[in-house]
Amino acid sequence: MEWLCVSRAEGSSRIARIGPERSRRAAAYVRMSTDHQRYSTENQLDSIKRFAEARDFEIVRIYEDAGKSGLNLEGRDAFQRLLADVERGTADFGAILVYDVSRWGRFQNADHGAHLEFLCSRADIVVHYCAEQFENDGSIGSNLLKTVKRVMAGEYSRELSVKVFAGQCRLVEKGYRQGGMAGYGLRRLLIDENGEPKSELSIGERKSLQTDRVILIPGPAEEVEVVRRIYRLFVDFGVQEAQIAARLNLEGIVTDLGRPWTRGTVHQVLTNPKYIGDNVFNRVSFKLKMRRVVNTQEHWVRARGVFTAIVDVVTFERAARIVEDRSRRMNDAELIDLLRSLLEAQGSLSSLVIDEREDMPSSSVYRSRFGSLLRAYHLVGYSPRRDYRYIEINRRLRAMHPDVVTMVIDGLRVAGGEVLVDPETGLIDVNGEFTASVVVARCGETQAGSPRWRIRLDAGLASDITIAVRMERGNVSPLDYYLLPRLDMTEPKLRLAENNGLSLDGYRFETLDFLFSLAARAQFEEAA
Repeated sequence: MEWLCVSRAEGSSRIARIGPERSRRAAAYVRMSTDHQRYSTENQLDSIKRFAEARDFEIVRIYEDAGKSGLNLEGRDAFQRLLADVERGTADFGAILVYDVSRWGRFQNADHGAHLEFLCSRADIVVHYCAEQFENDGSIGSNLLKTVKRVMAGEYSRELSVKVFAGQCRLVEKGYRQGGMAGYGLRRLLIDENGEPKSELSIGERKSLQTDRVILIPGPAEEVEVVRRIYRLFVDFGVQEAQIAARLNLEGIVTDLGRPWTRGTVHQVLTNPKYIGDNVFNRVSFKLKMRRVVNTQEHWVRARGVFTAIVDVVTFERAARIVEDRSRRMNDAELIDLLRSLLEAQGSLSSLVIDEREDMPSSSVYRSRFGSLLRAYHLVGYSPRRDYRYIEINRRLRAMHPDVVTMVIDGLRVAGGEVLVDPETGLIDVNGEFTASVVVARCGETQAGSPRWRIRLDAGLASDITIAVRMERGNVSPLDYYLLPRLDMTEPKLRLAENNGLSLDGYRFETLDFLFSLAARAQFEEAA
């Protein structure tokens, strides 16, 4: 709300100086956040009008900020317009009437409010605090009281922030959601004080009753499946966030805000504990609107398992470990010291022993840094008698195989192919034109530590194409893919090194996009 009274002289775009009359003309500034009813803009304006009548001021403009915090200038559009009018010299008033010092602002630095008042004074405009018990006349007493009031206004915000934060923490621990959108695959459910569901909140909607609470529930089934698929691609197949985003965008899937996926939005899904049912608060703090701080986990407020999970804890922790290992930077000496301390504690070493240790990088970090685990073992003086890792690895790869097949089928169908799967053999028929089978090749090591892969081509299936998924060192995620046509494969078994020459590496691909393109159907226009 803004009242204007502008006089112009000889076509000038600036406000004309009107001598003594200007000092009797005043602008009113009112602001309300959510503090108290007595600070409503109507109540403030009533007090300001009584003050103006008693001192013979004519209110020619009203600047109003409703629902705006006084901690800084951000979002206070009317106050910024007021300051702009003052600094440009276009103000047609000689006084600014404010309810009290706190309405001018609750700045955490008292000098900030004083500086803004000084800008007005420099333009021959006096600020009056209508509800205060002192006249703002520049006397020592008024200056002292103003300083105290400014400090008190800032301290009030600090005390309120502490109380509000403590209350929010208690509600979080009880399993109630505090602010923020639900996120992709989740929805916010409004419940009453007895825990009975009321309605689902849409984006931008808020609760209207103080006794109501908000919890998170799983969203539509198709969104939940996309979230689980993101985790499978990242954890089981080693697909990076940017590649996952590109794949989702290619399929026409958008985020909860209706926007394309990015590396950042995929990363948020992979790292937010709400997907395993945890209620987490204070991951990022912006107290008193001073500085945004990304807090470490020890400062999080976390209630575990209070919401319905859509991702299992084991998968989430594996994703977190991948992210942590990727971002962690240690020098070789630090890695060796950790490995040596683990050997002293366990008496033996293996990739499983290393991966199960939470305060250590994963075994893949040691392979990457030192070329192989055997070389890392040698550096700490350990010689394994026998390595039983292959038993656990094979068990893991067998469990992974159905997910790989599902990924292949989904990719073929998204590309437009018609896919049929033989329920007995698992043979994949694409468009009735060719068949495919999937094998997952474990990465082994020679005595020298060089990687090797053995691929068995199932002659019984006689598939046209064998999709060989070559696992990276550690056998956690795929390294690359070989599309092996039956017509060119004369041996039932293949033994692959890192580099195999054009006769084999000519069939190697970083992704399965080429395979999916084979399933796409071209549209031809009918000739005239």
